[in-house]
Amino acid sequence: MTSDTTLPRYRLLLLRHAKSAWPDGVDDHDRPLAGRGLKAAPLMGRYMAREMLVPDLALVSTARRTQQTWALVGAELPDTPHRDVGEIYEASVERLAAVLRATDPEVRTLLVVGHNPGFQDLALYLAGYGDGLDQLREKFPTGALAVIDFAVAWRDVTAGSGRLERFVAPRSL
Repeated sequence: MTSDTTLPRYRLLLLRHAKSAWPDGVDDHDRPLAGRGLKAAPLMGRYMAREMLVPDLALVSTARRTQQTWALVGAELPDTPHRDVGEIYEASVERLAAVLRATDPEVRTLLVVGHNPGFQDLALYLAGYGDGLDQLREKFPTGALAVIDFAVAWRDVTAGSGRLERFVAPRSL
């Protein structure tokens, strides 16, 4: 039998975009960050850097608010490659899980920057146990980060196969 410490380790960082504005006449996809979001995103980036939650790759929704969130978070992290992924915008759990399963196994820590309700649903689908599940069930606030660890490769991620390592909202920092 293989010990748990020899199993491959994969870490998913689900970051909901920071607080966005609702300007009149602006399409949802083009909504920018609000003042609160412009302050919270770099704060979360500094937290991630301090806690060594540094991704090998960031997948970012094409929506303006997620792009702005990533720009502010990414500026606080060591140089991280990123890809803009249109499928993340308004995505269902099934679509988000398919994006995860298609990730190259060389990527051990993956950051996905996107939206609710898909992110809350995905985190609850993936996390079979862990700290912060009650808080996550209640709400996945803007700018919040769910850290989910897996002992299986991305292609093998299924319902309940992860452990919620932590769930952090900007207001707690």
